[in-house]
Amino acid sequence: MIYARIAGTGSYLPGEPVSNADLVARGIDTSDEWIVSRSGIRSRHLAAADIGSSDLAKFAAERAIEAAGCEPNDIDLIIVATSTPDYIFPSTAALVQSKLGIRNGGAAFDVQAVCSGFVYALSVAEKFIRSGSHKRALVIGAEVFSRILDWSDRATCVLFGDGAGAVVLEASERPGILASALHADGSHHPILCVPGGVASGQVIGDPFLRMDGQAVFKFAVKVLGDVAGEVLAQAGVDAGSIDWLIPHQANIRIIQATAKRLGVPMERVVTTLDHHGNTSAASIPLALDEAVRSGQLRPGHRIVVEGVGGGFTWGAALIDF
Repeated sequence: MIYARIAGTGSYLPGEPVSNADLVARGIDTSDEWIVSRSGIRSRHLAAADIGSSDLAKFAAERAIEAAGCEPNDIDLIIVATSTPDYIFPSTAALVQSKLGIRNGGAAFDVQAVCSGFVYALSVAEKFIRSGSHKRALVIGAEVFSRILDWSDRATCVLFGDGAGAVVLEASERPGILASALHADGSHHPILCVPGGVASGQVIGDPFLRMDGQAVFKFAVKVLGDVAGEVLAQAGVDAGSIDWLIPHQANIRIIQATAKRLGVPMERVVTTLDHHGNTSAASIPLALDEAVRSGQLRPGHRIVVEGVGGGFTWGAALIDF
């Protein structure tokens, strides 16, 4: 039997932290107290104008490959989860493949599920590996969300940041990803979206992120609790067996409410929201890598990763690390 296990993790954050006070100094009509009380965010990282998602992804990937003890050309599958690709095409994954110097002809493609993107990409990669068609996958979440923010909208612009996180997923005789579940309901797309596009060299519609915060909160708490319970049921275990819950880092109140629904104490929840902000598809692998490198998450631990994002999409995976 072929299984898929995480062999290494990596992450990358661009530039120096940008605090809430820094945003106020830039002329945004807000305050540190307002942002922290509503979201739990104190700082985030913002990429320079000449840095794209593929650059952030490349740096995170290099660290994950090093941690896995393999070489770039050992990777035969690259999946990048992103809502902020460098180009319309080629895919960000193809650009990362080129920047890593991989010339083995392995598959490379993007997944677009917004903040659930990393869970989607991880689940897809796991199925490729378990089929026997691929042996070692690079799964990345990378975003430059600062490019799609309306900096005059204080309800959204203070919430997001840029960054990338990556894992190397490889074939193993030991189970690693124990269960996963993916869902979507497109009827909810108006409450979180970027309702614009490009045609004939012009922006059509609205190119900025728009969000109904209260509606997103209610939806997120319900589906995150449900999908975490779903993967636990698939594996025949209960929440008490989880060493760590690693949720999408969107809002501290969503994280707290989800943990409460599952009966997981906050002491067993990995949170990086306060210093990363919401990095969309990058948030889970960023938090995962930080937990590994800080010594919180160790081999033998059991974790649940879960995300919810525009679409609406949501998903979770139960993992033996």
